[in-house]
Amino acid sequence: MLDFHVSATGHSLNYLPEYIAVREGFFEEQSLNVTASVPKPWDLVLEALRDGSAQAALGGIWVPSMYLGRSTRFTPFAQISLRAPLALVGREKPDSFEWKNMPGKVVLMKGSNGASVGLFFKLCLRENGINPDEVGFIQDLDGAMLSELFHGGMGDYLVVDYLSGLKMQAEGKAQVVKQLPITGGNVPWSVYYAMGESNAERQEIQQRFARAIHAGMGWICANDPDDYAAFLEKTFPNQSVDLLLSVTRTYIANGMWTTPHIDEAAYARWQKGISDGHLTSSPIPYDQLVDPVPTQSLAKAGLQA
Repeated sequence: MLDFHVSATGHSLNYLPEYIAVREGFFEEQSLNVTASVPKPWDLVLEALRDGSAQAALGGIWVPSMYLGRSTRFTPFAQISLRAPLALVGREKPDSFEWKNMPGKVVLMKGSNGASVGLFFKLCLRENGINPDEVGFIQDLDGAMLSELFHGGMGDYLVVDYLSGLKMQAEGKAQVVKQLPITGGNVPWSVYYAMGESNAERQEIQQRFARAIHAGMGWICANDPDDYAAFLEKTFPNQSVDLLLSVTRTYIANGMWTTPHIDEAAYARWQKGISDGHLTSSPIPYDQLVDPVPTQSLAKAGLQA
């Protein structure tokens, strides 16, 4: 049994296939003893890779993108989630929301745990014909603080994680006007990456890891969330089990968990968003950043809900 440690940027429902793979013994079937930790602050995942205490980091592909050619080489080798687990909440009814009305509005979104939220929302604006420069942003504060201020009247919209958005709506504090796991399209939102260039020995281990993640995805898509509600509640004790079940079903139905292979088209779309956000000087070609070898056998084995 080979030890394999993952240093993750968070503890999230969209990481569910990894948690299921541990629970169901899929990693053990691949002769891997997988453990995970969530350091604070989140960027300590990079130090865990550098000092060898972790074999993979789990987080946004924008990190290895912006480091490429500038500092340490980080190599993405598998993905776990293909959708942005975000909600845009506002004060109007969802059917009253239109992207074309965004110029002049003020959007609150956290900036304390990485760049993904801002990059993705601005990508959505551009794809809907809106210049982000025409929208006001408050994104240099903690998410909890911004939520409190939004409820107090600051800004017009708030971008939060999908679970939190639905909770706000259930409590009558806001309306989810855009469910981005449903309407936001595909991007390699969360990926596993290792330090340095790949080699055959590492690829073989990563391939076993990816097989277990794929098995976790398959298990989730084959089982009714009601049947593992107790596991969801135990894994996310601060969340409503009813919301967890609802969001899990939404994620399954909208392809959050399809295959560990990083999809080329989704990657190209996300690279455009990363580059437009000035983290890179231009979109990085797939074969310059991603190592596809660990997931090649799974590339055409995507799961349908």
